[in-house]
Amino acid sequence: MPRPRLEIADIFRAHGPAWRQANTGHVSLTQLKVMSAIEACRTEALGGHVAGCTKCGHHHISYNSCKNRHCPKCQGPAARDWMEARAEDLLPVEYFHVVFTLPAEIAQIAFWNKKAIYGLLFKASAETVRTIAADPKRMGARVGMTSVLHTWGSALTHHPHIHMIVPGGGLSPDGTRWVACRPGFFLHVRVLARLFRRLFLEGLMDLHHAGKLTFFGDLAGLSDAKPFAAWLAPFRKAEWVVYAKPPFGGPKAVLAYLSRYTHRVAISNTRLVSADAETVAFRWKDYRIKSGIRQKVMRLATPEFIRRFLIHVLPDGFHRIRHYGLLANTTRKANIRNIRALIYVPPPEQVAAPETEPEIAPLTLREPCPCCGGAMRIIEIFRRGQKPMSRAPPREQAA
Repeated sequence: MPRPRLEIADIFRAHGPAWRQANTGHVSLTQLKVMSAIEACRTEALGGHVAGCTKCGHHHISYNSCKNRHCPKCQGPAARDWMEARAEDLLPVEYFHVVFTLPAEIAQIAFWNKKAIYGLLFKASAETVRTIAADPKRMGARVGMTSVLHTWGSALTHHPHIHMIVPGGGLSPDGTRWVACRPGFFLHVRVLARLFRRLFLEGLMDLHHAGKLTFFGDLAGLSDAKPFAAWLAPFRKAEWVVYAKPPFGGPKAVLAYLSRYTHRVAISNTRLVSADAETVAFRWKDYRIKSGIRQKVMRLATPEFIRRFLIHVLPDGFHRIRHYGLLANTTRKANIRNIRALIYVPPPEQVAAPETEPEIAPLTLREPCPCCGGAMRIIEIFRRGQKPMSRAPPREQAA
């Protein structure tokens, strides 16, 4: 895939220094590190290697990736590797996609308390699905799920929500039967929404009582217990948004979908249209339009575009992909084996990797030669700030 003509890295390199100077004291160290990583990604600053074809002799330079989870260029390979690791966990059942969102006013609190509120969003949504699914009047089963946090809307606004992928069924309470949900239907979204609302608000009150929330601006007065309780009261009666999409077309469709969602960043390079010192233009979808053309072009002042991108930088050490219930990391393998036995499905065949000489295997690259399709091998490695000795053109790398 050819390199997009415009990248987030180009905007950061050209206009990041002025933006950082203008916002000194208002940018976190984590955000500064993200900017620096994206600017250096796949450049001489990070070093790299020279690859040579064993057949036609073609050479090219590949610069190292920053591997930052917020970098648009690094997410394609990361998604591919993650998808391969998850393939063996798929079951031959329907999979459902459930989305949990927060009211805009509460999302504002999340903007100031990201780690606490995002963590609560994960916890409350997972507990909601597990509780309703375990109800004998609903499904009466123990279920598992993979949850992914997104914090953005299409226009780069702050819009935290959880995308949850759930197999359509679960284990009976005694673990001896696979209990399937109704074909094409998982759980009632209104029931999910009301329990999610209660669990989240209870958790929010607990965070407030523990002194783990901070408030600013017009909401600074919510630091006191009584004003905060009064402010929350209307949300206890409002309808919260939880919706379920139709089931996927099969396990392969689930994997393709997951790989797109799990490693998505706030905006991809392919959505960028133009950028200069004054304005950045990018494509976005206006979901308020029920029919007609949703695809539009938005133009933001360059400093505002950079600000919006950086508000989606997650706190250090915060995991944006989490597994719950039957799919929890500690018990997932055993549960998958048990479920496959109960529904009489053999485990996927393990394809043995071809035997290669130990000293050659690490030097052979996954991607073939772009000229003849032959095997590419590393013929030179150069460190940060160094230049390669071999003469070869830089490789156009995919975003």
